[in-house]
Amino acid sequence: MSRTSICHGDTVLEAVRSPTSAGVSEIAASWCRSVFNHGLDPEGRATRERLDGAALSALRAEHEVMLAVAAPVLDHMFRSVGRSGCAVILSDARGVILERRSGDADAAGFSAAGLVEGARWGEAEEGTNGIGTCLFEDKPVVIHRDQHFASRNVDISCMDAPVHDPHGRLAAALDVSSCRDDHGTAMAEMIAALVRDAARKIERDYFCRHFAGRRIIFLSDDAVTGSALLAVDRDDLVVGASRAARLRLGLSDAVLETPRALGQVLGEDAPPLSNRPTVRCCGRR
Repeated sequence: MSRTSICHGDTVLEAVRSPTSAGVSEIAASWCRSVFNHGLDPEGRATRERLDGAALSALRAEHEVMLAVAAPVLDHMFRSVGRSGCAVILSDARGVILERRSGDADAAGFSAAGLVEGARWGEAEEGTNGIGTCLFEDKPVVIHRDQHFASRNVDISCMDAPVHDPHGRLAAALDVSSCRDDHGTAMAEMIAALVRDAARKIERDYFCRHFAGRRIIFLSDDAVTGSALLAVDRDDLVVGASRAARLRLGLSDAVLETPRALGQVLGEDAPPLSNRPTVRCCGRR
């Protein structure tokens, strides 16, 4: 065991024992969850959990539509960051890696770090990490090197953003990870912005694919919550709403169970329909 890993473990446990650290630091709060909720040890050397081939194939089949929508976005992201030694990863909502894009020269390093298809990277398995913490908190995160809980993960930098399905439920984490020690915090923040944009695109395309044939109304776009979109039928009844639209308009599954008029959903003071653009998604209007 290296001196670096011992020092990191001591730092984590000291923060966990502090009565105030969890209240002032989101990283420390996640470290506390790792210890108290999941019973993990920052110096633990347990075998990494990974699905076998059959289980992974079944899980990928379950997410077939999302993976088809995400594939071109992952490819584009990898073209943008792959040459800098980064991998582009998509997990499911439990932190199981479904897809990975990495360069040939870096693939062995990512595999050695456990960033492979079928590996489990939820907080319950790995403690504080980009994928697991993003999913737990349901928001974009940057977990840079020694911010990880486990000492074995301190050589990784992770930039993540959540992806929600067409019904606003958490569906995945989009991750860009680097195992290179020349990737500092400034580069991590720049890549994190690209990750957030890419996650929003996956959400938009996933929403439009699901509501293909419906008219999609664009309400707003936000760097954190994503695109606020409504799907309406030919009678202008709202039949779907993205997570951002649900948050903005206070919509729930129960409210959307019965289609409501667009004007009713938007409120009496909403601008005329002609001022609300219909967006083109997935090759449809």
